Amino acid sequence: MARKAMILTGIIILKFLLQYILISPEYDLQRDEFLHLDQANHLAWGYLSIPPMTAWISFLIKLLGNGLFWVKFFPALFGALTIFVVWKAIEELNGNIFALVLGATGVLFSAMLRLNTLYQPNSLDVLCWTTLYFVVIKYIRTEKPKWLYLGAIVFAIGFLNKYNIVFLLIGLFPAILLTEQRVVLAKKHLYLSLLLGLLLILPNLLWQYRTGFPVVHHLKVLAETQLVNVDRWGFLKSQLLFYLGALFVIISALYALLFYKPFRKYRAFFWAIIFTLAVFVYFKAKDYYAMGLYPIYIAFGAVYLADLLKTGWKRYLQPMAIAIPVLFFIPMYNVAFPNKSPEYILQHQRLYKDLGMLRWEDGKDHALPQDYADMLGWKELAYKVDKIYSALPDPAKTLVLCDNYGQAGAINYYTKKKIRAVSFNADYVNWFKLDQPYDHLIRVKSNSDRDSELDETSPYFHIAFLSDSITNPFSREYQTSIYTFIGAKVNINKRIQEEIDETKNYR
Repeated sequence: MARKAMILTGIIILKFLLQYILISPEYDLQRDEFLHLDQANHLAWGYLSIPPMTAWISFLIKLLGNGLFWVKFFPALFGALTIFVVWKAIEELNGNIFALVLGATGVLFSAMLRLNTLYQPNSLDVLCWTTLYFVVIKYIRTEKPKWLYLGAIVFAIGFLNKYNIVFLLIGLFPAILLTEQRVVLAKKHLYLSLLLGLLLILPNLLWQYRTGFPVVHHLKVLAETQLVNVDRWGFLKSQLLFYLGALFVIISALYALLFYKPFRKYRAFFWAIIFTLAVFVYFKAKDYYAMGLYPIYIAFGAVYLADLLKTGWKRYLQPMAIAIPVLFFIPMYNVAFPNKSPEYILQHQRLYKDLGMLRWEDGKDHALPQDYADMLGWKELAYKVDKIYSALPDPAKTLVLCDNYGQAGAINYYTKKKIRAVSFNADYVNWFKLDQPYDHLIRVKSNSDRDSELDETSPYFHIAFLSDSITNPFSREYQTSIYTFIGAKVNINKRIQEEIDETKNYR
C-alpha cells in the first residue's frame, strides 16, 4: 500500500511540475482565461457562453490574490485528480501495480498536458466525465443505490461547469439499453437520483429561462462561425492523437469489453464510446469536446494488459508498455505546448502545419497556433491603455470600450489603474456601469475593423485621435488600435444604453 501511495504521489508531483514548465514566460494568459477570471467580479447562476462553476473557481482565485500561479494551479489540479480517479478505477477493476502505473502514465503523457495549461472549463469537464464513468463502474460492481446519487451530484457539477457532459448521458443511455445493465431502469433510486440531479442544476436552468436561453444563441453562433469549419474526418483523426501514447491501451480496452470475461458486466462501456462519438460526429463538435471519453478506457485497457502480460516472457513487455507514452511525449514536447518562442515556430512551420496546429477556427492556416496567438499582446494592450487613461483629465469619467471580451478581460486583469473595461461582446454586455456620466472614451478597436472609427465617433467629442496600437506581430490582436475621445458633446450613457438594448434584442 505504501509503495502504491509513493508512486501515485510521485506521478501527481510530476504532473504539477510539467504544467508549470510547459508554458514559456513570454506568453500571456489566453483570451478565454481573461473572461473567466473577470466573471469572479460578476457572480451569477449563468453566463452567455458557460454555466457558473468557472466563475466560482475564479472567485476563489481572486481571494487567493489572482496571481498567475493560482490561475494555472486549478487546471493542473483537475488534471491531477483525473489521474487519481483513473488510478482508483484500476484498483476497482482489480488491477495490479503495473496496471496502475500504465494507466497513470497513459493519462499523464497525453494531450491532457496541453489542456491543463489553460484556465478553461475543459479540464474540470474531463475530470467530471472520468469521475461519472468511475461512479458507473462502482454501481455496476456493487449495485448500491448511493452510487446513483453520487453520480447525480457528479453530473450536476459537470453540468454547472460545461453543458458538454450531457453528451455523456446521450451516449450512455442507449448503451445501457443494449446490455444486461438495463435492469437499472426498473430501480426507483435511479429516478430519485435523476430528480436530485435536476434539483442541483435547476438554478442554472431557471437563469437560462429568465434570460431567454442565451445558450441557444451561443450554440447558433458557434455553429455558424466555428463548427461549420469542423471536418468530421479531422475530428476522428484528432481522437487518435489526444492519447496517442496510450492508444494501444484504449484499443485493448475495447477488445476486452467485448471478449474479456471479467469485463462482461461492463460491456455497456463498449457501446457508450461508439454512441458518444457518433453523436459528436453528427453535430460536428470540436475535437477536444470528446477528450473526457478516454481516461476511463485507459483504466480498462491497463487492467486487461496487466492480466495479458503477467506471466512468462510477456512480463518483459511491461516496461516497454509503460515507456511507450513517455516516448511519444518526448517529440511532442517541442511542438504541442507553448514552450517555444514565436520565432522558433516560424522557423519550424512545416512541422506545426503537418500536425494541423496552424489551422484556426476560421478553417484557415496561420503563422502560429491560434491558442498561442491568443496569448500574446495582452500586457502591451493593458500597459498602453493604462498610460492613456492616466493622462486624461478626470480619468474616473472615462469609459474603456473594447471590441471583444479578450481585450476587455486583459485590460481588467493586467491594468494598474483599476480600470473596468467593457464590451458589447460576450458577457460584458451585461456588465456596463451607467450610474455616472462619462466625459471621455478610450476605444479599443480590432485590427480587422478599425478604419472608420474616427469618422464615426469623433463628431460626438471635442477631441479625437488615434493614440496607439498593438505592435506585436505574432499576436492575434496585432494592429488593434486604441483611440482616445475627449470631452463628450452628447450623452454617452444614453447612446451606450441604446446599443446595449439593441445587442440584447438581437440575441
